[in-house]
Amino acid sequence: MLDKNGIAKRIAQEVKNGYYVNLGIGIPTLVANFVRDDIEVEFQSENGVLGMGPFPFEGEEDADIINAGKQTITTLPGASFFDSATSFGMIRGQHVHLTILGAMEVAENGDIANWKIPGKMVKGMGGAMDLVASAENIIVAMMHTNKRGESKLLKKCSLPLTGVGCVKKVVTNLAVLEVTEKGFKLLERAPGVSVEEIKNATEGNLIVAGEVPEMIV
Repeated sequence: MLDKNGIAKRIAQEVKNGYYVNLGIGIPTLVANFVRDDIEVEFQSENGVLGMGPFPFEGEEDADIINAGKQTITTLPGASFFDSATSFGMIRGQHVHLTILGAMEVAENGDIANWKIPGKMVKGMGGAMDLVASAENIIVAMMHTNKRGESKLLKKCSLPLTGVGCVKKVVTNLAVLEVTEKGFKLLERAPGVSVEEIKNATEGNLIVAGEVPEMIV
């Protein structure tokens, strides 16, 4: 089973040379720490940063340099800062190759709910709506179940939707799954996790074809 860093490390394997990548709030922000050193990647944050690096070491934080989740970040040589209009022009213009988001729920058809829990105050929708409406390659980083042990990979989302039919792949603490027309296709299982455990933790339709390899992280 993976922890949050393990999920981020596995997703980092999906990042290719030359990609422009948007990192959502939560687990996705950790991905920048695990990208291979031999490839060039530009990480974009919707608050107007291009060229984010790993998180700073303690004592080296600059409070003026933050990501969309208000976390202090580092920037790489050549990084740029710009206004929200430019940032969302980049997003809406489909200039981002890969979008990595957190989620509270994902449905078997690729619907995602990640912005609001009814009855709880939120400051606003944020930029996730633009990201899911514009991006063609969306990977979700999330825990497979909630704190009560209930599946977060569902037949149908119960929370307000952020986007419809947009998620391509999900990486959880238990598995890597591809979203297909017939449901979640199990591609890899986390170290020490059985297919049966993944089945029991998945409410949506789970497709298992042949022997499922253990992921390498």
